[in-house]
Amino acid sequence: MQRVLVFISTLAVGGCFGGSNVTSGEVNAVTENTQNNMVFVDGGTFMLGDIGALRGTPYTSLQDNNKPPVEITLDSFSISRYETTWGQFLVYLKDVERVKDYTAKAGFVMANKLPITSDKDPQSPNYYKKPARSPNYREAQGYCQWLADKTGLPFALPTEAQWEYAARNRGKDIPYATNDGTMQNDPYLQRPDQYVDPETPPSGNALSHSSMTTERRIVGSYAPSPLGLYDMTGNVSEWTRDWYAADTYQHIEGENPSGPGQPEDTEKLEKVVRDWAGRGEHFGGGDTVFARAGSVVSSSNNGFRCVVNVAEPLS
Repeated sequence: MQRVLVFISTLAVGGCFGGSNVTSGEVNAVTENTQNNMVFVDGGTFMLGDIGALRGTPYTSLQDNNKPPVEITLDSFSISRYETTWGQFLVYLKDVERVKDYTAKAGFVMANKLPITSDKDPQSPNYYKKPARSPNYREAQGYCQWLADKTGLPFALPTEAQWEYAARNRGKDIPYATNDGTMQNDPYLQRPDQYVDPETPPSGNALSHSSMTTERRIVGSYAPSPLGLYDMTGNVSEWTRDWYAADTYQHIEGENPSGPGQPEDTEKLEKVVRDWAGRGEHFGGGDTVFARAGSVVSSSNNGFRCVVNVAEPLS
């Protein structure tokens, strides 16, 4: 049964969907709702990476960049229950006056396929309750920093280790960040585009489909993980703040790692993206929580969620 996400509805006030101005009420709605929807994650020690490889049955048979797994210890943190939505993201872009930078007229070519906008049309991929796809890494990072500036809390994109630890219910041996650790893909988009009806109720426990298809589900449409998180398997892939390197796990720090200090290739600046089920990756375990890859910082296909790096639950 589709869940009605009341927390997002407060964004539909005061001109969020038209023009370039944003009100203090809209900003407050985003910051307050975001704080109210952070899930506290107790820190601990776990094996980061494809732990199936330790018993000879790897989860990701086509990847070597997550093997061998390595023991990591993380401090406690809080992570967003939901992926950032179009409604939330556009309040940020308007507040920092950068909406105008991401139009076809301004030279942002991806705007022809998926405009950086928010609307009230449930039939639209840009419906305000659906997950945003940041036009680049900078704006995903900027959104979390904007939350930090507005709230005084240390919001940031999650590190790769934080993302996987949360997706695996504090490092448990599970392949999918779903309600039961299995993947039951919603067939919603597995049909010709002209027959996709956004009013079709969700089924299964996740949505995985090619990033070539822009349509997605409203965030939180499926049952949450045992930790209370939504869509960490499927819907959209997600930025983390670590630079990508294929051999990261061979050099990673044992406590609160944040990835390499610089990009692997200075000619191809890539950050780690997780949840490749959000790109429709189903081959060789690419849709599991263990899959990792780099995405160039200019990529506009990825969603994101933020963390708060405080070792106590938010009040």
